[in-house]
Amino acid sequence: MNVHGPALAKAHRFEEQTSALARDVVDGLSQHPKRLPPKYFYDAAGSELFEQITLLPEYYPTRTELGILRERGSAIAAFVPNGAALVEFGAGATTKVRLLLNECAFAAYVPVDISGDFLKAQADALRRDFPRLAVLPVTADFTAPFALPETIAGKPKVGFFPGSTIGNFEPHEACAFLRTARDILGQNAGMIVGVDLEKDDRVLYEAYNDKAGVTARFNLNLLNRINRELGGNFDASAFTHRAIYNRERHRIEMHLISRKAQTVRVLGRSFSFRAGETIHTENSYKYSLERFAALARGSGWTPRACWTDSAGMFSVHALVASD
Repeated sequence: MNVHGPALAKAHRFEEQTSALARDVVDGLSQHPKRLPPKYFYDAAGSELFEQITLLPEYYPTRTELGILRERGSAIAAFVPNGAALVEFGAGATTKVRLLLNECAFAAYVPVDISGDFLKAQADALRRDFPRLAVLPVTADFTAPFALPETIAGKPKVGFFPGSTIGNFEPHEACAFLRTARDILGQNAGMIVGVDLEKDDRVLYEAYNDKAGVTARFNLNLLNRINRELGGNFDASAFTHRAIYNRERHRIEMHLISRKAQTVRVLGRSFSFRAGETIHTENSYKYSLERFAALARGSGWTPRACWTDSAGMFSVHALVASD
């Protein structure tokens, strides 16, 4: 969260993070249909709401992936070279990575995220709990090329991309990310990726339309963030959350639906909404094992192993960089 947002919005002068938010919001609300990038869900309030989502009974991905990492830890460890460096793209809460660090003989851990303060706090905690592990945080946008610490230059490298975050990318964007990750990690690198699987429509619907309404609050918080940081005047109560499964495109789509005809102002610009008009806020693609393997092969990786839960809800893939 950019703590300078309100003051900068008033002055119409923006530091880099606020300026990017401003550009993306104005551009997205000017499109037909309107859309907003999901990366802006995660201010302080949004991150807290997402943590609540992961604990909901309807929301299976987090607990199912954790179960796979616990139950298949020894098999995953066999994929990891001794003394390797683990590079986590978009490092978040350390629950999942701690399972790998406990099971595998990593010499270094490189968490990568755009939030430097968050990374420092997580790194300090890991250093206390894993005193023999070199923890080397990198503040960067993990979807773009960045430099790894020179101290791990000679070590084998394994990327880690859990949480089915790969599903938030359009397929061509997922390919681009995997190619970039391969180039960053280098020759003979490995990659461990969490991927949500296709399943019954009802299970998917309930996971993104929970009875407690936490996902709705998470989605609507995006409008509150625009108000806080860009001086917008969205009335969040005039919008409602909707998530649908688009079977043809194999994805959950999250939308904010205008309850009425209205006009909203952001940064001196007016944006009109018809009753029932939507803002498309997120996609979450679901894969079959075969379709993800094909995506990986087309992105410069060779599938080496795959682990799923007994119900076939979620998958963890081990990939190796192709020649």
